[in-house]
Amino acid sequence: ELSTEDPETAFCTLANRDHLNPEEGSVHHCLYQFTRNEKLTETNKLLCDVCTQRHCGPKNSIKSDKKYVYTNAKKQMLISLVPPVLTLHLKRFQHAGFNLRKVNRHIKFPEVIDLAPFCAAKCKNVPEGNTRVLYSLYGVVEHSGTMRSGHYTAYVKARTTNGHLCDLVLRGQSPPQGLESEPVKGQWFHISDTHVQAVSASKVLSSQAYLLFYERLL
Repeated sequence: ELSTEDPETAFCTLANRDHLNPEEGSVHHCLYQFTRNEKLTETNKLLCDVCTQRHCGPKNSIKSDKKYVYTNAKKQMLISLVPPVLTLHLKRFQHAGFNLRKVNRHIKFPEVIDLAPFCAAKCKNVPEGNTRVLYSLYGVVEHSGTMRSGHYTAYVKARTTNGHLCDLVLRGQSPPQGLESEPVKGQWFHISDTHVQAVSASKVLSSQAYLLFYERLL
């Protein structure tokens, strides 16, 4: 898709990310790396249709002559539409020669996360002027075992549904002051097959997350 955005604002985000210094081995660092600005040069140059037409003429002659113009470019992947429920899937395997090996490293994740530094400045369903897009953690899936076998368990927060807040979020409106800075209150439970046990938030945050589920606050 051809973008005609102003080059000065095409790579801007809802919140300034220049001050970010995310800790390695954290979800923030993963998001920062995934949305970083990349330069496409040398063998990674971009095929530019506009440059090709300018250099070679109309499209019908381009196909016959097979002349294409590649140019240096910048690429950045940003969030253009924030969801009511945010699901983060962590890659838990790596290649070891011809084999796959499970990654058991702990990745730090917060109870409340701000997506604004990773959202495009013109994010479609964020009210104008908002510089924060906050989410509260309510579910975690954890895998124990190896690449060949193992067991899935889950951490789930039982909380009281705030219908008014849900309506505001779905309409893209801001909630009242004070609701957006704290995680949604509730009790965490660890679920393994038919066994359910109440646990602390610190226990949840120390787990080796495979899937993370957040609900939008702001």
